[in-house]
Amino acid sequence: MSDETLRQSIIDEEHLKLLSLGYLVSGGFNAMFSLFGVMYLVIGIVMAVVVSHAPETAAKGEPGPALVGYFFGGVGLVVFLVMMALAIGKFWAALCIRRRKSRTYCMVVAGISCVGFPYGMLLGVLSFVVLGRDSVARLFVPAAPPTSG
Repeated sequence: MSDETLRQSIIDEEHLKLLSLGYLVSGGFNAMFSLFGVMYLVIGIVMAVVVSHAPETAAKGEPGPALVGYFFGGVGLVVFLVMMALAIGKFWAALCIRRRKSRTYCMVVAGISCVGFPYGMLLGVLSFVVLGRDSVARLFVPAAPPTSG
């Protein structure tokens, strides 16, 4: 192995470790911010329950004020589910990078991460730069299965 090849392999390994760490941190933040969705969900449910026990103020045939609470809770549930899906996807991408598997999946998650400005975009762009190298792409190629015979 030449000195340049050895140097590049050390750089690639270090960059992949940093990418994996970056996805773990980003996934952790997504999981933490998903709790805001849970907070909205609880507030919406409390609003709906409190308003449904109040005396009727709406005219006949109109939706009740409890609908606002259900809408509020529904938005919170959607936010929670989306943020948790992003967190799980990023945790899985970090694991894939560590195991050197599913390069395409990691690049898809990098593209989705680019939506989160500024840190997600930085993580996504750096992922494309590192995962786009030929030397890194060779690390993700699955090994040939052992032949019996």
